[in-house]
Amino acid sequence: MSAQLDGTVGWDRRRLLLVLGAVIAAGVALVFGLGFAIYFAFASATSGGSDATGATPGPQAAHGPASGQAHRDAVAAEPMLKVDPGAAQPAPPAAVAAANINIPGSTTQGPAGIPSGFPHTPEGAIGQLAAIEQVVLQSMSIQQANTIHANWTLPGAPGIAQWPLTQNVQAFLGSAQMGGTLDPTSTVVVTPVGAQVKGTDGPDWVLACVLVKVHATITQDAQMGYGYCERMQWHSGRWMIAPGATPAPAPSTWPGSDISNKAGWKTWPTGGDD
Repeated sequence: MSAQLDGTVGWDRRRLLLVLGAVIAAGVALVFGLGFAIYFAFASATSGGSDATGATPGPQAAHGPASGQAHRDAVAAEPMLKVDPGAAQPAPPAAVAAANINIPGSTTQGPAGIPSGFPHTPEGAIGQLAAIEQVVLQSMSIQQANTIHANWTLPGAPGIAQWPLTQNVQAFLGSAQMGGTLDPTSTVVVTPVGAQVKGTDGPDWVLACVLVKVHATITQDAQMGYGYCERMQWHSGRWMIAPGATPAPAPSTWPGSDISNKAGWKTWPTGGDD
């Protein structure tokens, strides 16, 4: 089984295909124990961003009056640090740890079994996005992804087929030849370990980014870092995925590494080793 690398959203066949949670090398399939190779792809909407020699910071907006759709589109499209695919594999910790970012916990259960009740703050938007991502990727179910998308996206957001998380589920299940849901003998554990606010527009809109550690067990354990961004909008008392094109790719880096710090990821203190 082989993989091609190019530049679309999600873990689909057109982006960075990789064994879920495994170490990677560009264009090379890594084989697990017993010769079982599974690939998955990191998130990315389009190729872009600076190279690993210098980050390109996204535009930030204070919590004043909202600037409107043009500003939001600019924040979403601003490239982030482009990293080599190998940056996602386990690496030594940086000599200087990244600053912490304090993300509040959920206070209630929301639609489709997603933890909810996060506060009306940028950190609350990050917490909500992470909760959505965790449930989608850990369940690895096409049906569950459809239900969550229907309950947590606003009109004008990417459709179910264009949603990066759906494409991640499709890529994993297809590569693992599992059909429409995760095989009961396999597990996927997703742990938030880092986050950053790429930009805001007034109090009701945040470009939230989450870095998670993905730990998959099929025939052998494997782990990797995966970065993901979404537009989040406060609507009817909760954060939801907002209208607009999928944001530029977030850097997928091993949490706590030098390149992860350079990419702007702050440490999520409650995130731990699997």
